[in-house]
Amino acid sequence: MTSDPLAPLDLAFWNIESADHPMHLGALGVFAVPAPTAVEDAADLLASRAAAVPGLRMRIRDQWRPARVLSRPLGFGGAARETAPCFDPLDHVRLHAPVADFHAASGRLMQRPLERNRPPWEAHVLPGADGDSFAVLFKFHHALADGLRALTLAAGLLDPVDLPERRPRPAAPPHGLLPDVRRLPGALRGALSDVGRALDIGASVARTSLVSRSTPALVAEPTGTRRTAGVVVDIDDVHLVRKAVGGTVNDVLIAVVAGALRRWLEERGDSTKGVAPRALIPVSRRRPRTANPQGNRLSGYLMELPVDVADPLRRLAAVRTAMDRNKDAGPNRGAGAVALLADHVPALGHRLGGPLVSGAARLWFDILVTSVPLPGFGLRLGGHPLTEVYPFAPLARGQSLAVAVSTYRGRVHYGLVADARAVPDLGRLARALSEEVETLITVCGP
Repeated sequence: MTSDPLAPLDLAFWNIESADHPMHLGALGVFAVPAPTAVEDAADLLASRAAAVPGLRMRIRDQWRPARVLSRPLGFGGAARETAPCFDPLDHVRLHAPVADFHAASGRLMQRPLERNRPPWEAHVLPGADGDSFAVLFKFHHALADGLRALTLAAGLLDPVDLPERRPRPAAPPHGLLPDVRRLPGALRGALSDVGRALDIGASVARTSLVSRSTPALVAEPTGTRRTAGVVVDIDDVHLVRKAVGGTVNDVLIAVVAGALRRWLEERGDSTKGVAPRALIPVSRRRPRTANPQGNRLSGYLMELPVDVADPLRRLAAVRTAMDRNKDAGPNRGAGAVALLADHVPALGHRLGGPLVSGAARLWFDILVTSVPLPGFGLRLGGHPLTEVYPFAPLARGQSLAVAVSTYRGRVHYGLVADARAVPDLGRLARALSEEVETLITVCGP
């Protein structure tokens, strides 16, 4: 049985998980129902197709022998992906009784950790009580997949789509048994650069942990409970704001989160004076058009959300300035790039230090705001069109809220995951997102 050792960041995600803080990604897809048997047919299709997707047969197994990933020694105490000797799709695809609220059901399902002794993914089929729609909640462990990889795996379960053929990229020349002497100086420079970058990131994280202007509403003692919510925004409205004030679509979407947090806190009766929570904005380091992507390749930007700024246009300008500063520095520097430090930790360090790292997340950032890519074409399951899709990010220990954003078919979908006890009014925050977009349209309109 062949095995593929986990890359350092995958290994970190595998080891920081606990029963109260599962480390899986999620996506809630809503489908239109044109036929009475659509839900049962969809569940059968998912189960039958899962057996044919090799990545869905992969389990993660702890191993104690030394391993190497990308020519780097990981040492003892690592883990690897390997094909499960026994794989039954029915252990992973589950048909539920009809539900009146897809998000209420998703919250309960998102709080359940995945089984670690079998391929770490699930697909939950949720019939709508009204009979007009059904939903599928996909769950993938972050050690198995990042957002792009999860999309690839989920696409293998949906209806095939004819895509234009891409020319294959030329293969790199094979490496010899001995290193090319001409490349040694460059390799040495690269090693020194890695050390310098690690020191820079570590120093930035230390400085950031000393300055936090967050709010108690974003801090939660672990309860293991989850609640989800979703909001849909027209992408044309986002472009209207972007064209009026400049910047990028991402700048507008982050500013909407900052404004919604301000509305939510004020309606709770919480003060927003001086509140500027640190947001982690993940950045993919995966090369475009990578075939069969394996492992997490992530860095990130760290920025303060200007929740304490009352004027919506000034909030947007502050977000734009902060993001421009991050982009100028690049994703390999600063406190947001702390994920890169995983490459410098031996496997046994990940195993033994996982619980400590998990608890330290709140010292580094206060809220996760991530973008999950989706294809521009329509998706279907058994011929039933996908009408909505809400991405869900893992919730870090000690934090009460995570925000994920995807654009699909001309509409932006915000997916919110929260600690259910710390944020019982998550639906109010979801409405605040829509209200903030309307406010920006008003102040930017003709």
